[in-house]
Amino acid sequence: MWVLLLLLFFNSNKLHAQQTTVLSGVVKSADGTPMEGVTVWQKDTDNGTQTSETGYYTLQVSNSLPVTFEYLGYKTQTVKPAGPVLNVTLQTDDDLLDEVVINAGYYSVKDKERTGSISKITAKEIGQQPVANPLAAMQGRMAGVNITQSSGTPGGGFDIQIRGRNSLRTEGNAPLYIVDGVPYLSESTSHSYLSAGSLKSTENNPLQLINPNNIESIEVLKDADATAIYGSRGANGVVLITTKKGVEQATVFTLQSHTAIGVVPKFMKMLETADYLELRKRAYANDGITEYPAAAHDVNGNWDPERYTDWQKELIGGKAVTQQVSANVRGGSKNSQFMIMGSIAKDGTVFPGEYGNKRNNLLAQFAHTTPGEKWKIQTQFVRGESNNSLLGTDLTRDALTLAPNAPSLYDDEGNLNWEKSTWDNPLRWINETYRSKSTQWLTAWNIDGSITKGLVFKLQAGYNEMVGEEQRLSPHTIHDPSWGLTSTYSNSMRNSSSGNNWNIEPQLHFDKTWKKHKISVLAGSTFLKHEKKQYVWRASDFSSNSQITNLAAAKTLQIVSSLNNKYAYQALFSRLNYQYNDKYIVNLTARRDGSSRFGPNRRWANFGAVAGAWLFSREKLFEESSWLSFGKLRASYGSAGNDRIGDYQYMDTYGYSGGIYEVGGLRPLRLYNPDFSWETNIKKEVALEFALFRNRFNASAAYYQNKSSDQLVGIPLPGTTGFNSIQANLPATVRNSGWEFEMNAKLLTTTNWNWSVFGNISFNENKLIDFPGLKESTYKYTYAVNYPTSMKYAYEFTGVDEETGMYTFKDFNGDGKITANEDMQLIVQTAPKYFAGFGQDISYKNWSLSVLFQAVKQTAPNYQMGWGMPGMMINQPQGYDQSPIQKPSTGVDAQAFQNYNLYMQSQAAYSDASFIRLKNIVLNYSLPAFKASGLKGNIYISGQNVLTITKYRGLDPESQSNVSVPPLKVWSLGATFSY
Repeated sequence: MWVLLLLLFFNSNKLHAQQTTVLSGVVKSADGTPMEGVTVWQKDTDNGTQTSETGYYTLQVSNSLPVTFEYLGYKTQTVKPAGPVLNVTLQTDDDLLDEVVINAGYYSVKDKERTGSISKITAKEIGQQPVANPLAAMQGRMAGVNITQSSGTPGGGFDIQIRGRNSLRTEGNAPLYIVDGVPYLSESTSHSYLSAGSLKSTENNPLQLINPNNIESIEVLKDADATAIYGSRGANGVVLITTKKGVEQATVFTLQSHTAIGVVPKFMKMLETADYLELRKRAYANDGITEYPAAAHDVNGNWDPERYTDWQKELIGGKAVTQQVSANVRGGSKNSQFMIMGSIAKDGTVFPGEYGNKRNNLLAQFAHTTPGEKWKIQTQFVRGESNNSLLGTDLTRDALTLAPNAPSLYDDEGNLNWEKSTWDNPLRWINETYRSKSTQWLTAWNIDGSITKGLVFKLQAGYNEMVGEEQRLSPHTIHDPSWGLTSTYSNSMRNSSSGNNWNIEPQLHFDKTWKKHKISVLAGSTFLKHEKKQYVWRASDFSSNSQITNLAAAKTLQIVSSLNNKYAYQALFSRLNYQYNDKYIVNLTARRDGSSRFGPNRRWANFGAVAGAWLFSREKLFEESSWLSFGKLRASYGSAGNDRIGDYQYMDTYGYSGGIYEVGGLRPLRLYNPDFSWETNIKKEVALEFALFRNRFNASAAYYQNKSSDQLVGIPLPGTTGFNSIQANLPATVRNSGWEFEMNAKLLTTTNWNWSVFGNISFNENKLIDFPGLKESTYKYTYAVNYPTSMKYAYEFTGVDEETGMYTFKDFNGDGKITANEDMQLIVQTAPKYFAGFGQDISYKNWSLSVLFQAVKQTAPNYQMGWGMPGMMINQPQGYDQSPIQKPSTGVDAQAFQNYNLYMQSQAAYSDASFIRLKNIVLNYSLPAFKASGLKGNIYISGQNVLTITKYRGLDPESQSNVSVPPLKVWSLGATFSY
């Protein structure tokens, strides 16, 4: 409301003050994208402004003077207005494109002169997508960056892999996240004991408290040249997030709002009642049972044999409504700029009931430059808050497996229907709740000061803090009332966690140019300290459910987990960049790291990289070329490390040995290892980048090879030591190698029409190339040399025995028995063979349409993994019997039951999970500016996960889960207005 009042106030003043013509319009690039930050001014006057996020501008102009439009990397245009509306399309400048700058972390580099592999997306790609997590906006847009969404429930996790899995440990593959120069607390504060029933993979949701609309750009650093300067934290890549900043312009107010509706994209086709009952009766006949048991309510007459319920529609068929409103004020002068942005949002669920995640975000930024530009200070404040309230248990499993003739959810009086205690009503989980409240805030300070010509002192400092509270309340009312339970059977769990880190990084930057030589030198140091606390309680036996949130009211209270960890880190880093004749570039980076996480004998380590680039398009041979606009060959070699191992792993540690009612003592947990140290990743890359026909076609190709060694794993020990293993660096080596290709092309550029296409594709081969002593280790049933680290051992399914009607499997050792250790020998490879993203941007006048497709080629577990044997009181998908199946059984046939369990662990439970998905589509209309007030805006319709083409046998080929809601198909309607 305050924003609207301010708009009215300033509008009133403007209407009275206007005595010159108000010129307005929109500025776009050649591909039709609205351009933010374009300077619009009249020479020899004080009349000037910059375009807003939607490309709009408003300027009071003198009718006798032309108007100039300027933007770095684009040709300046000077136009004399013929009326009150002037729309402009800026064309790229082949020469000025050299000045486009990429954020490389500790330094910035011209895009055409960078020697490393860095992928980037901007607010253009991130904005207008109906997503709550920035990782969702990155999917399909970056070569070498594979992002998978594990759930469509608010707060669900994401998995990100940058050029494959480097570590044998799942938790050891996460990248480093840097927000405005500050290491971001990306480790989840959630505890699986509380969240596992409601959310899948909460351990991998690092950016859920950052509003995508707050982000100006995201850069991903991939090769040694880009990551070695981050040393022991750069092995898995670095994600750099830059939030939006104030700009030199008249103060602009912006109001943005959108409403989105999400649904499960596709239901599985399940058996209807008649086919289901026929299967059940056949199973009883196969088991030799002629009189149906009392518990077989679906076939013995207790349940209506004519009843049919589509349980997917009932339980996960709702509409998840998301609403978001954000407002910001932005502006500044030449010396001072500011921006303040706030937003509120709520993300709904597809489950019955009022559940969802309420999000609040705040971004504040201020920058000031002293007269003479000797000193500059910039500060950012980023805060996110999430208040998530969900069902205690995801209903997807019940929606897929419930018998189609199961009773109605409610009785005639509107109460939960237990149908005379013949079933567990799935809506019993409404009485169980999961609540999570998380708050994270970050403040960053950047100070730049010019000491002498070419020598600059910089100081980056920041503080990041996260506080989380989780509750899982399980009252006795989740059970059948006929059981006669009371609140003494109720229980609750609570997780209180917090974490913080501060960092200080003083730096010196020196730049000098003479004749054909350029040199840039960087030297700096890092001081970082991190602390994490977490306490998890389980409370039970309450006198009343009204006290279930009060731990003190429980008669039994158990501390499930308690930790207080501290981590200290120091480093020295440097960079030397040398250029000759603007064509030949050498870049050297180095870092020496020390970490409290490792043993005293190997607490410090050195990392570094060397890289070079040749801009061959600047050679005389190509200077006058009509077809080659730009060409560069680059290569890099170096090392980075991985310290994501947790704290105190090298030390002798002890734990409490008692139970709930026992008086316990201390028991040893881990052995001391003074040589415990970093995982090391040696990275190599060679790449070609080029542009043709005045930059109308741009492409790049890169080949890389990363070898990660000194794997931090548990090395087996003799049983006489009292320990199964010791945490140590094993000389096992994981190799990731592959190709990355990117391209974009401007197919059409006219006054009204613009059309461009883009795409990327990545081929990564992950392989464990060395593991000494693997056959004697505890990992022999998990990994195999010369196979991907994501491989799975499986039984080899060979068909159905015609005589017995049972599944059969290959007996590898010929002992007449099928056992896990001896016969689980077939290897199934689940790593993606390639993943890609491609799309187009097309615009006509004020209309624009953007489309993005995502494609993945992979094998994955299908619905049969953990589903349930045909014939049991579990529904089956239509076509379950299209492939050879053993004779149905209700489960009383022990051999059939055992063989089905083997079948679920065979290659038959894996199948093609490749897909092509219309990931995002945006139709945008830019409204003509309101002449009198200067109000401008745009309206857009956006879709996410709109269409999926796949042969996958399951709900979704991306999440690959039978127990959680898949990523939703979302349609959004939104509008943005600026003043």
